[in-house]
Amino acid sequence: MSITVEEKARLIKDFATKEGDTGSPEVQIAILTSRINTLTEHFKTHKKDNHGRRGLLKLVAQRRKLLDYTKAKDEARYQSLLERLGIRR
Repeated sequence: MSITVEEKARLIKDFATKEGDTGSPEVQIAILTSRINTLTEHFKTHKKDNHGRRGLLKLVAQRRKLLDYTKAKDEARYQSLLERLGIRR
């Protein structure tokens, strides 16, 4: 259910604010979004996987907290991040 090493490296490269950046909110949100999308696809075929669904809800809550933090710190970064990830259509 997790993302591949190559996918994670690509996300870090695409969303990093500086060289070697792995902890900025943008990178963390991008990785969480990728994991959420993967789990969402999983639940389309495994409807009764309630233990996995709990993990999905935890990931969504964690992403929500990071998005709230980013919005409070810098509204422009928040809006550009939502646009790049395709969240909140």
